[in-house]
Amino acid sequence: MADGYSIPAEMTAIGIASPGGPEALVAQRRPVPAPGEGEVLIRVAAAGVNRPDVLQRQGKYPPPPGASDIPGLEVAGTIVAAGGGADQLIGQKVCALLAGGGYAEYAVAPAGQCLPVPEGYDLVEAAALPETLFTVWTNLFERAYVAPGDTVLVHGGTSGIGTMAISLCRLFDVTIIVTCGSDEKCAQALDWGASHAVNYKSQDFVAEVKRITDGKGCQAVLDMVGGDYVPRNLECLAEDGRHVSIAVLGGAKAEIFIPMIMQRRLTLTASTLRARSVGFKSLVADELARTVWPFAAEGRLRPAMDQRFDMTDAAKAHARMDAGEHFGKIVLTM
Repeated sequence: MADGYSIPAEMTAIGIASPGGPEALVAQRRPVPAPGEGEVLIRVAAAGVNRPDVLQRQGKYPPPPGASDIPGLEVAGTIVAAGGGADQLIGQKVCALLAGGGYAEYAVAPAGQCLPVPEGYDLVEAAALPETLFTVWTNLFERAYVAPGDTVLVHGGTSGIGTMAISLCRLFDVTIIVTCGSDEKCAQALDWGASHAVNYKSQDFVAEVKRITDGKGCQAVLDMVGGDYVPRNLECLAEDGRHVSIAVLGGAKAEIFIPMIMQRRLTLTASTLRARSVGFKSLVADELARTVWPFAAEGRLRPAMDQRFDMTDAAKAHARMDAGEHFGKIVLTM
């Protein structure tokens, strides 16, 4: 018992039997984790599904040292126990960013990486916020220091990252051009609030960015493709533009023309979030609480919700993500 909450010794969690396709995700009985100093135990109501979970399932993205081997980087639920220094949070409904362990009935999170569930949100919607919000905020608004009046290019316009980028750009007066793989997805992105949407299968996104910006280019590119997209992205940038890589789904190597970077004073940067320190993620959570959470509480920021699956149907959820037909966030519910 922790402050009136009865906590079992074991829980159902979704483990990875061996690296492979969606069928590698299997329900297992696991011990309920215990929160350490400054940590909380969350009774999970819902967990977001993200591309890093898919890479982990495929054996391409192992959890960082010390993190749970259970996939899942974001959850929402009720805090039912706490380690030293976090007792005051017991009973609160929160959403949290994790380094792993989200696909389970209970998950441990550092207290600093928890945010209160915004007013008007249910726990399923709240579970769809942390991973994409932390990622887009730290990379687009901090690393690329995008400001009101800027124009940005974001690939994967209908993904969880893409739809969150559209939402934040709309709130902070940033023009956002997205790329999508079909006319239907372009229409969905425009309906969600993208300023412009380019079908990369039928249009040259470099030419389209130049056309849209009257030849000036954009201030920042948020790229999750890598490979041969990188030199093309650099062509899209205005002078002093910033290129931020957050994934390499299309290839880990790129050939770039260094004199152009010098002449146009371009910045190439990149980051991963999962392995960053608790201290860093807690600072980001504080910043989001101040700058973004008021929009969520007003109902002006909501995640794009795709489909909900029962946790035991995690394989079906991953199959949907693998197919690439989703719009916004896929969520597992307990």
